[in-house]
Amino acid sequence: MIPQNFHVKDKEVIKKFIDYRRKNPKPASRLKLSWSNWGFGIESLEVSAARLAKNNINYIELHGNRYGPDLGYKSNEVQKILHDYGIRVAGVCGMVPPESELSGNKPHITQRCIDYFRRNIDMCAELGGTYILFTPGAVGRPQKYDDNEFYRASAAIKILAPYFLEHKVRAAIEPVRAAEVSFCHTFAEAKRLIEAVDHPGVRHIAGDLYHMLVEEEHIAKTIIDYGDLMITLHITDTNRRALGTGSLDLDMVLMALYVIGYNEIDCFCTPEPLGPGGDPYPQMFGTPASEVLDKLVEQTASYFYRREEEILNADESELMRG
Repeated sequence: MIPQNFHVKDKEVIKKFIDYRRKNPKPASRLKLSWSNWGFGIESLEVSAARLAKNNINYIELHGNRYGPDLGYKSNEVQKILHDYGIRVAGVCGMVPPESELSGNKPHITQRCIDYFRRNIDMCAELGGTYILFTPGAVGRPQKYDDNEFYRASAAIKILAPYFLEHKVRAAIEPVRAAEVSFCHTFAEAKRLIEAVDHPGVRHIAGDLYHMLVEEEHIAKTIIDYGDLMITLHITDTNRRALGTGSLDLDMVLMALYVIGYNEIDCFCTPEPLGPGGDPYPQMFGTPASEVLDKLVEQTASYFYRREEEILNADESELMRG
């Protein structure tokens, strides 16, 4: 029986992982599991931190909520809470709604977004975070304004690039599926935007498995192909819910990450299980039940660590059988 195309690519990834494991029979470090907290809505940071610590999650991707000079996280308060629970800031999730975006056709909207990112770059640097991820176009606006969005976005990002570099915060462009944004849907398109900006302050990509399921030909192969650029990966199952509740081949993702040495550098696996739908942003203002979030985090973390343990300890024949 002739294998399906994706099975052929699966085998290529598995062989690369087996080669990696032969050279690294006992990896010095494991993958860093973080969590993107804006999906927790208006829940207090302390409650969120306690939940993450309980589930052995030692990093957090903070909601980029400095929407104005008087709004958002206060660094001294955040530092105390996270220190108490043994959690470090991995990075910040930049929020890009139509009212504040980099590719808009109204200059005051662009300026508002530039100012927003400067405030959140400050926050990230103050808290020891390593990156800010963002979409170059607005989330929740899949219809394009015109054919010049790419060029307006690259011009705006060029303005921000020196600020990223000065504060030692890595800028990570996130490709998002066409149902949510008007452009920059694939890793290839994100790389093209990075090349257009052409600045050392903007050199990275933020992946997201849910978007990659729709926009990329093969998730694991994409991870390997762009391994030198990706510094954070939003993870969720195929239903955009907790890991292990859908049909995602998480083992294949984890193997690809080890192949690129993702465990050895300042890079993160960051669950963002927002549920299906067109525009997820309203969740940042939601009030989900604590017991629902508790289960979501416990399911995801336990499944992630269990599957990581499996791939690192399975014999080669088991890996080849899948």
